[in-house]
Amino acid sequence: MKKRYLIAALIILSVISLFIGSTDISPLDLFTMSEDQAMIFWSSRIPRLVSILIAGVAMSISGLIMQQLSHNKFVSPTTAGTEDSARFGILISMMFLPAANPMIKMGLAFIFALLGTFIFMKILGKVKFKDAVFIPLVGLMFGNIISSITTFFAYKNDLIQNMTSWLQGNFSMIVKGQYELIYISIPLVILCYLFANKFTVAGMGEEFAINLGLNYRTVVNTGLALVAMMTSVVILTAGMIPFLGLIIPNIVSIYAGDHLQKNLSHTALLGAVFILVCDIFGRLIIYPYEIPIGLTVGVIGSAIFIYLLFRRRAYA
Repeated sequence: MKKRYLIAALIILSVISLFIGSTDISPLDLFTMSEDQAMIFWSSRIPRLVSILIAGVAMSISGLIMQQLSHNKFVSPTTAGTEDSARFGILISMMFLPAANPMIKMGLAFIFALLGTFIFMKILGKVKFKDAVFIPLVGLMFGNIISSITTFFAYKNDLIQNMTSWLQGNFSMIVKGQYELIYISIPLVILCYLFANKFTVAGMGEEFAINLGLNYRTVVNTGLALVAMMTSVVILTAGMIPFLGLIIPNIVSIYAGDHLQKNLSHTALLGAVFILVCDIFGRLIIYPYEIPIGLTVGVIGSAIFIYLLFRRRAYA
């Protein structure tokens, strides 16, 4: 798939996204918008579109980096416990720092997400059976353990409704003044591009990387920190979006190969396009109501995940 097709699809879908919603706003209305229409357009539709694009780019690139560093195509923030760990960190902030500002909550989510990812990578190093499918299953079990602990403490502290409603992937609640935290993902994505070649070398193995003079541990830790930070920012802004970082890099590798630096732009564009399609679909299927993005991406993403598993078996 050529990049220009992805760019064209991204532009077309972005325009369509701006004019879908319970309040009718058409392209012609841009020149004669009422005060209410202008408020909805600039305070809701634009922030929503920006959040969708940044979240799609950030989560897709996070998955690509994790797959490169773990030598496994089925590892992502969803299947490595990163998202569940960030969720646990947010719960801790709600329990002990309920009045804390978003930056403190993001910091706690980042610390827990990074810690959970490091634990998963340690487990990965101890596992003798390195089958490509077995490793993400271990990650899913690890994530479910953390999720169960989170749910237990949420129930115990009467926070389960807050956790469920707040952290479910949903762009409908994003408005001006409540989404700007997601802009932190932009410099993080740029750092991913700058470290792309080092991540590629690190992905070839510790011994090979050290022989080339690369500080393997520093590069791996940098990659995991970037993933944890981007995941935390997206979860705090839009909630949990499952499987995005798993399926997009795999789809790109099918048609573009495994060159990390080359695939970064394709992965970013396809991630943004995919999440836009899912969001538009979720807004139209039961219009004027909408299905949360976490549900649409989860259903479509899990179906694609199953396809990838069968495809791997067919082409093994």
